[in-house]
Amino acid sequence: MDRETIVAASRKHDVVPLEGGKYYTYGTAGFRMNSDLLDGITFRVGLLSALRSRKLNGQAIGVMITASHNPAKDNGVKIVDPMGDMLEQEWEVFATGLVNCPSHEVLADTFFKIAEKLKIDLKSPGKIVAGRDTRPSGITLMQSLIDASNATNTSIVDFKVLTTPQLHYLTRCINTEGTPSSYGEVSEVGYYKKLNDAFQRCLRGKRVTGSLTVDCANGVGGPKLKELLKHVDSSKTGLDCKVVNDDVLRPEVLNLDCGADYVKTRQRAPPNPKPQPGDRWCSLDGDADRLMYYWIDPESGFFMFDGDRIATLAASFIADLFRTAGLDEDLRIGVVQTAYANGASTKYIEKHLQLPVVCTPTGVKHLHHAACAFDIGVYFEANGHGTVLFSTEAMQTFAKKEPQSPAQKDALDTLRALGDLINQTVGDAISDMLMVEVILAHKGWSLRDWAVTYSDLPNRLVRVEVGNKDLFQTTDAERKLSHPVGIQDEIDQCVKKYTNARSFARASGTENACRVYAEAQSRSEADELANKVAAIVKNYGGA
Repeated sequence: MDRETIVAASRKHDVVPLEGGKYYTYGTAGFRMNSDLLDGITFRVGLLSALRSRKLNGQAIGVMITASHNPAKDNGVKIVDPMGDMLEQEWEVFATGLVNCPSHEVLADTFFKIAEKLKIDLKSPGKIVAGRDTRPSGITLMQSLIDASNATNTSIVDFKVLTTPQLHYLTRCINTEGTPSSYGEVSEVGYYKKLNDAFQRCLRGKRVTGSLTVDCANGVGGPKLKELLKHVDSSKTGLDCKVVNDDVLRPEVLNLDCGADYVKTRQRAPPNPKPQPGDRWCSLDGDADRLMYYWIDPESGFFMFDGDRIATLAASFIADLFRTAGLDEDLRIGVVQTAYANGASTKYIEKHLQLPVVCTPTGVKHLHHAACAFDIGVYFEANGHGTVLFSTEAMQTFAKKEPQSPAQKDALDTLRALGDLINQTVGDAISDMLMVEVILAHKGWSLRDWAVTYSDLPNRLVRVEVGNKDLFQTTDAERKLSHPVGIQDEIDQCVKKYTNARSFARASGTENACRVYAEAQSRSEADELANKVAAIVKNYGGA
């Protein structure tokens, strides 16, 4: 590759400069914004992916084009590392640097400077695998990525329309193909086969009872879930799925009044179609990496099972299997949460399940990293994005341990099957949905049984416009503000006036605003506390 080729290719993909001296930053979601701004950004992400692949000895790097739960007019682009995990955090600065280069010439020079700094052999082969969600803008952005690949002599495989978890799965499969740690067949069909096989093995003759309606946010999860269901034998499993909100032909309805984010933020079911009392429902988000369960309790109305509830369900089931298998002294299980986790769920995990809880800053990359410290790490953000990580040592232990009874053998076999069912690379709404159905089947639980495991503390989330969000700096896994000086003392004094209360404020990752979270013993106290803390934040940095 040479400088002039990169410059010439870049000239076809301009980056629109931001006003006021601001710059684009690579975050947990990669780069995400109005799709009109993403052409040049996607090209430059392609350049970085070419470097990343070569730095990692030619391993395939994934690139996913999606804006997840955002409106249809938006899109985004993010990088997937070889094992299907998030881009290594140290490389985010290179992504930000490349995207904000002021000219095509500076971009090319920066590209070669990064290669020199990291001692990357640009003559070695590089590989990119890519996918996109159903947004029409994804077609154009994929071409930007292909142009970057061509300009850097990097091979690229375009898997076209995929869920985000499927792209993560395929990236890991390609990089482990033919090795003892092979993750699965390198194809979309291979993904369905793996999930179906593991689902049947997890059930171990038990059956899912009742029907499940799945709201797919009019996104890519709809057609992909339908493909999976073609592989599932409902006569054996009992799985009876009805897929709704699966219109991918009208882009404007993507995530519109439906989907996991709608259910979580509005705390109600989608208006269309309307769930009936007693029905079991769940919602995916636009790229199918978030999951939210809910039902209409015939007595008390809407009840939501968010990421906290899914995490406690998974941790409870796996801990029980561990005890039955006699592994509770051999391996460590832990649960990872963020400051947004409901305090009642944390107490339930620590006191009732007697499992350790670790709190990390917001963002799946932080939870994923912390979960890796356990043999089995359960992590879910409250928004429904999460998974369960099984270490290599744990999977080997399940396979090698000699069972002393039929019950032990069943527990070990179920744990091994769970490790295959749950997508280890990233939160996967479809995989997580099957996990929930397996656990409910094993426990013989209805949604009412699941709901009464603990009672959530009422909580409130408030958005506060500020003059400069960067003034608000956090510590203690984002649970306290270190700056502006004095603000945390005022928040603490305010919290003391309420029962079972806590509150924190943190700067938004995408907007010039702060988010204030509050919870307390009653709904009125939670609302009042949230508004008072919001007023404190406004006073320290109001717009």
